[in-house]
Amino acid sequence: MASSSAPVLITGASQRVGLHCAQRLLEEGERVIISYRTDRPAVQQLKASGATAIQADFSSEQGVMAFIAQLKERTDSLRAIVHNASQWQAETEGDEAQVFQNMFNVHMLAPYLINLHCADLLRRSERADIIHIGDDVTRKGSRNHIAYSASKAGLDNLTLSFAARYAPRIKVNGIAPAMLMFQPDDDAAYRARTLAKSALGVEPGPDVVYQSVRYLLDNPYVTGTTLTLNGGRHVK
Repeated sequence: MASSSAPVLITGASQRVGLHCAQRLLEEGERVIISYRTDRPAVQQLKASGATAIQADFSSEQGVMAFIAQLKERTDSLRAIVHNASQWQAETEGDEAQVFQNMFNVHMLAPYLINLHCADLLRRSERADIIHIGDDVTRKGSRNHIAYSASKAGLDNLTLSFAARYAPRIKVNGIAPAMLMFQPDDDAAYRARTLAKSALGVEPGPDVVYQSVRYLLDNPYVTGTTLTLNGGRHVK
């Protein structure tokens, strides 16, 4: 991917997939801006590598708009926006409405407002992309994470709507991964059950998302598309 003078924004880049994508872009000489909710050692590592880091709370409209204001103070253009910020909450009795509101705000309201209010930054770059990181769970839903699945499905629809709205100047696409990385405390039985859900049966790691991000940034003829990264779960 050719280096651009305009930075790539990655939301939620303090750990796991977002962190990996930010590191890879920095290694390639790209300018990177990240948002983060919790200050972790990785944030300082990214800053030391040249990234601009903005602390943000996407749980409310006020928090999203405050982030946008800070972003516009730091840059007058963007090469791409990668919407990676996410939360994983299950419904619990008595808190259902709050969980749904949290999921909606982080997975739909934040990308919606950022896309609308930062389109001017993207248009100042020679090439421009928006990439929504969704979830393969939207294919079938989730009995235990209903709000999470529904809000990620809404993000998929934002991909279609913004692709239509911003064509041909800004390409808008999505990525829908299934399980990529186990947590350190996941036991052997859980790992075996999870790997058995896909045709390929592997733990791919975060680089498959970066490879997809790079493909979407480099390919000039793809918009309104969601790339599925599920190891063939749909054919099992």
